[in-house]
Amino acid sequence: MAFNKIWYTVAFGLLLPFSYAHTDFFTSIGHMTDLINTEKDLVVSLKDYIKAEESKLEQIKKWAEKLDQLTDTATKDPEGFLGHPVNAFKLMKRLNTEWGELESLVLKDMSDGFISNMTIQRQFFPNDEDQTGAAKALLRLQDTYNLDTDTLSRGNLPGVKHKSFLTAEDCFELGKIAYTEADYYHTELWMEQALKQLDEGEVSSADKVYILDYLSYAVYQQGDLGKAMTLTKRLLELDPEHQRANGNMKYFEYIMAKEKEANKSSTDSEDQMEKETEVKKKDYLPERRKYEMLCRGEGLKMTPRRQKRLFCRYYDGNRNPRYILGPVKQEDEWDKPRIVRFLDIISDEEIETVKELAKPRLSRATVHDPETGKLTTAHYRVSKSAWLSGYESPVVSRINTRIQDLTGLDVSTAEELQVANYGVGGQYEPHFDFGRKDEPDAFKELGTGNRIATWLFYMSDVSAGGATVFPEVGASVWPKKGTAVFWYNLFPSGEGDYSTRHAACPVLVGNKWVSNKWLHERGQEFRRPCTLSELE
Repeated sequence: MAFNKIWYTVAFGLLLPFSYAHTDFFTSIGHMTDLINTEKDLVVSLKDYIKAEESKLEQIKKWAEKLDQLTDTATKDPEGFLGHPVNAFKLMKRLNTEWGELESLVLKDMSDGFISNMTIQRQFFPNDEDQTGAAKALLRLQDTYNLDTDTLSRGNLPGVKHKSFLTAEDCFELGKIAYTEADYYHTELWMEQALKQLDEGEVSSADKVYILDYLSYAVYQQGDLGKAMTLTKRLLELDPEHQRANGNMKYFEYIMAKEKEANKSSTDSEDQMEKETEVKKKDYLPERRKYEMLCRGEGLKMTPRRQKRLFCRYYDGNRNPRYILGPVKQEDEWDKPRIVRFLDIISDEEIETVKELAKPRLSRATVHDPETGKLTTAHYRVSKSAWLSGYESPVVSRINTRIQDLTGLDVSTAEELQVANYGVGGQYEPHFDFGRKDEPDAFKELGTGNRIATWLFYMSDVSAGGATVFPEVGASVWPKKGTAVFWYNLFPSGEGDYSTRHAACPVLVGNKWVSNKWLHERGQEFRRPCTLSELE
């Protein structure tokens, strides 16, 4: 495969590769399944084209073999051969007519059907932004789940049904994408993996010179000058005339000489050099670290005393007539904030109906912009969603009624049922569902007050990853098909409960479908009365 053209620019006296980045990508596994069918159709079309070409070549081959025997006989005794009037006639006929027909056969383009199909299907193909987005998702999964490049490259992930691996060229592509984001940490990791696989003998179109070029600069940017020089020397062994590498080598030697000179006058220079040359991962905020730990299942463990306060029970919705004779199973997931899970609360048939209604409308999920109060896409929410109203389907209406019966809250002022499907590395980083005091107009256009509570259905099992986590308190809630979790975002006083800050962890392996209902304050005045205490 040919490499894309790379432009170079100058920074800190160095020539460095530069290419453009893309920011969007397919964010729904549900939509990506259509691409599988598209590719299958193209493979069928390609095989038809191959058969047509093989049939054409077979005809040409038979013609050649027949004429080879004929001309071999004729050239041994041309006059005797042509002395037969039939042979003379057939020679005239062949050269005047049949060779022209053969020429037409040779010139006949058998690819028309395949090219036509390609042209039609191409409008549904992912673009450069999709490819870049999928690559960023892999890097995100690598960080969140502490995966080393070799594990990811070999496809050794938990719960996988269809194992796959990354080629050296794939690793090189991931490194390039990290490079365009000035993410030199991941650039180094993936360029080293590409180089390792080539050194182990993998046959690839990836070029070691290209890889070493990116790798040496990424290492330099992280402060490891010695390693950058070693890599550049290796590059020059492969291509002694490499202009940029020769220039960089001179620059590295100049910098190294200056550092040695400076070290003589500084007693702490050795310690400082060690700090500068240490390869570091990007620093994250404490919340980010807690979030990633919870996603890996490394969260806080409840004390036995707190665990004793968590129960499971049969719940009748506070004597709701629909559930007195047939109560539902409910269990406590966490105590503060109180998070409860309802088991077997949505059937497989209902799930499939909701998914089929949502699929044609899935679009990039949005968030409320606190400055404008409007919905907008955000890099920290990677999924596709659709909204379903109760009047569209008896199933959606029945689900809404079920939520009202079991929560005791009025759903007539709630937002529509939102259905979300998470794509490659799909996630929703830590956020609040309710509007804070610094964003008073967050739900002004709805006219129904703040989001008092959240009801979240899990409509699929997830092989690995995809938990809902609460970094403030250390809770992790794992997806389980057919269940739903519920929590209040506001205290009865109307004040926001900041411990409900939560996130949807990236899906490592599998396909995550959820649907949620955000219930609002209006209509709950007598269903959940206000208390005198601000935090009650």
